[in-house]
Amino acid sequence: MQIYKHSPWRTVRLVQSALRRSFSYSPRRPAEEVRIIEVGPRDGLQNEKNSVPLNTKLELIRRLASTGVRTIEAGSFVAPKWVPQMANSADVLDHILAHPPAAQHPIAYNFLVPNLKGLENLIQVSEAQDPSIPKTLQEDPNAPPTPPATPEAESEEPAPITSTQDPNEMPSTTSGIDDPVQPGKSASVPFAVEISLFAAATEAFSKANTNCTIAESLERCKPIIALAKTQNIRVRGYVSVALGCPYEGPNVSPSKVAEITATLLEMGADEVSVADTTGMGTAPRTQELLKALSTAGVANKDLALHFHDTYGQALVNAVVGLEHGIRTFDSSVGGLGGCPYSKGATGNVATEDLAYCMHSLGAHTGVDVEKMAEIGKWITLELGRPNDSRAGKAILARLTP
Repeated sequence: MQIYKHSPWRTVRLVQSALRRSFSYSPRRPAEEVRIIEVGPRDGLQNEKNSVPLNTKLELIRRLASTGVRTIEAGSFVAPKWVPQMANSADVLDHILAHPPAAQHPIAYNFLVPNLKGLENLIQVSEAQDPSIPKTLQEDPNAPPTPPATPEAESEEPAPITSTQDPNEMPSTTSGIDDPVQPGKSASVPFAVEISLFAAATEAFSKANTNCTIAESLERCKPIIALAKTQNIRVRGYVSVALGCPYEGPNVSPSKVAEITATLLEMGADEVSVADTTGMGTAPRTQELLKALSTAGVANKDLALHFHDTYGQALVNAVVGLEHGIRTFDSSVGGLGGCPYSKGATGNVATEDLAYCMHSLGAHTGVDVEKMAEIGKWITLELGRPNDSRAGKAILARLTP
């Protein structure tokens, strides 16, 4: 085992933690099961310069709920002066609670809460709407889609990620769909509200984004997670700039990212999304980071990967993650996104591109790529910006008479 250079007390604590925690070196999920987190309504829209109308946000969420995704990042309870685009997130939550979108499966709607006040505001909106609305579901909306039955016994070896189909055959763009809702019909299904919180992997980005040090930001996370647990709310953590920082450059310490990730999980986060906020990540450095996370005792099942496509490397890095055993990935319809605190960073990897790539490798996501492509075209027209999904545009061109 590789031991990274920490102070002696930190090294001892990491070793003890790795031995104590259950998220150490867990078996990999079969490659057929891949969970996609749709972040378009929050991370995708937050950097738009022109105010996006509330009705447009609600319509985007409604359409996305029909595609088969099981988690949608819907908004952020952040002070409007910092991120004006998210000023009406309370209205978004209120509408979801009162009029949950029709969907094929239970959906978790996630809201970013940067501080304790944000979570308190979220709880206040929830209880004002209907205190009886459950915050958890009997059917976990974050469970991976059910893969096709297989007679083969499970193996601890990583599942193959290449398709057994003819590679030259045009793959079905709706690969992986489970019992889709028929046109003209709606399905009333349970839903849940979750939260996410974040820390940064570099001191410079932490100070620019949260006006505090990494250690201070982690301290702020403790009461948020504690309150969420008393409310039975699932918590998702983010570690920003894990593969490159706009202030400190591309060489972010993998061991520091692993340390922060492990700390968030130890605090009680249910999952941590490790984010390439700037899009500086490359395949070798993604692989190095994933090895550091494994060495720190962080299990693949507790991780998600979040790639921006600034340098066109997002899909390459996602496949590296898939080969390593990661089965949860963030993406944004139409490639929407950017970061207010990272100049030059372009959008997230497009959901259409990610799903198409995973399907071509034989993976099962439950996402209807044709529907997603149509939504990508619609929302980018609404925003007056280019559609950055190459797969989405190709699919729509093929479908057009």
